[in-house]
Amino acid sequence: MCLGIPGQIVEISSAEKKLAIADVSGVRREVNVACIAGDAPVEDLIGAWALIHVGFAMSLINEEEAAKTMDVLKMLGEAQEEIEAMRASQREMDRAS
Repeated sequence: MCLGIPGQIVEISSAEKKLAIADVSGVRREVNVACIAGDAPVEDLIGAWALIHVGFAMSLINEEEAAKTMDVLKMLGEAQEEIEAMRASQREMDRAS
């Protein structure tokens, strides 16, 4: 499964190479914006929100959609932690029997 993580484009690192700096939950990383730039100047993307996957901004989203996506990702993470805790508990019970 491929998940895109919301990030906000905060600066352009190379207009020629269509590279930008995105803030993803407080972590800044360089991403390729070629998929979302189109023919417009990449500088127009500053402040925009995008779904980012393996270093590529894949699609533009609005701020509300970004917030909702982050909420779902957090819930999935919490659910995964709970599942792992249940598995660990089951392994301990299996060893004890």
